[in-house]
Amino acid sequence: MTFDKWASAGYLANHMARLFAQGLHARIRPLGLSPGNFPALLELWADDGLTQKELAARLSIEQATMANTLTRMERDGLIRRTPHPADGRSQQIWLTEKARALEAPATEAANAQNAVALAHLSDEERTRFVRLMTTVIASMRAAQDTPPDGEGAG
Repeated sequence: MTFDKWASAGYLANHMARLFAQGLHARIRPLGLSPGNFPALLELWADDGLTQKELAARLSIEQATMANTLTRMERDGLIRRTPHPADGRSQQIWLTEKARALEAPATEAANAQNAVALAHLSDEERTRFVRLMTTVIASMRAAQDTPPDGEGAG
């Protein structure tokens, strides 16, 4: 049996994500941002004061990766950390004024990249495409929360 990468949802999604990231990076690099910290910024712009664990869960990334991303963001003056008032083992992540000032130009850059990517789709196709991607993401998240057959039943 052969593998046809052009018929593989996983291959195509990965390839598309790399192209999106490259295009986004070109647009946000002048702002001092990268595709690696952009998702965390999106979450914090919507809900400032999250913990590292909450951010990692929302972004579906490993704690170690999130820790490295936050360390770089702190170094770059985008976030500050404070002890969590209810949990001495965790810290809340807060945006700096520098990061808040980047929200409008960064989201404009992301919207521009989305426009380029979806330019050859009709409005109806764009809506359907985004809805289908959202459904696939939800399906994969649900599968992550479900142990493989036979595990966890005992």
